[in-house]
Amino acid sequence: MAVIPKRRRRNPTGTMTLMEHLGELRTRLIICMLALLVAAIPAWFLYGPVFTFLSNPFCSFMTAHPTLAANPAHPCNLYWNSPVEPFLVKVKVVSVLALGIALPVVLYEGWRFITPGLTSRERRYSVPFVLSSMVLFGLGAAFALFTLPKALNFLLGFAGTIRVALILSVAKYLGFTLLLILAFGVSFEFPLLLIFLMMVGVLSSRRLLQWQRYAVVGIAVFAAVITPSQDWFTMSAMMVPLIVFYYLAILVGRFILKK
Repeated sequence: MAVIPKRRRRNPTGTMTLMEHLGELRTRLIICMLALLVAAIPAWFLYGPVFTFLSNPFCSFMTAHPTLAANPAHPCNLYWNSPVEPFLVKVKVVSVLALGIALPVVLYEGWRFITPGLTSRERRYSVPFVLSSMVLFGLGAAFALFTLPKALNFLLGFAGTIRVALILSVAKYLGFTLLLILAFGVSFEFPLLLIFLMMVGVLSSRRLLQWQRYAVVGIAVFAAVITPSQDWFTMSAMMVPLIVFYYLAILVGRFILKK
């Protein structure tokens, strides 16, 4: 008599062996990579409009300061420094765009990987977690784009206007801009990290309240280090929201999570 193998079921307690964890991680990573590859298709065709959008702050600055332009007739021009730079820049921009398009899938798969260690009540936060992560990342990117013109005015303003011309490569400008967007986007996930640590019992709202002075100093140092422009306006634009998020996480922990 043939023995029909039983269908494998997930342990309801959420416990998994090391090999099961590794297998789960491999599955989640494969799904994320496939999502990124699919998202790269529309991202490739969005390169042109996104490049124009990201270069607009530079163009506005150079139009206002035409004496700094190497070619005053075309002050908005950026320059290539090597034959491979156009290819590398396009790959970099398309990769970041693909990550943004595939972000819901990446966040959901990340959450699904850690849910076996959570209770059934905590697992129900998967959709709010993904939506909140997307909103916070988008808010951080919007803050970065808001601060970019101020950062350019601060940094490029030191050049002066006497016997000085600015020849900026496309790779350096877009690298700076994308790094600024990613720094703000990732940093704005800070409250979700605190809430998650409270959910699993590592932190509590009372402990966060006790650490508030050290947290403010730590946030200020973090904002000074992580912002690529290093100007006071960009640092403040990151520091103030993170401090607000810190206290909002305390309120969520105390009145919603009851921790």
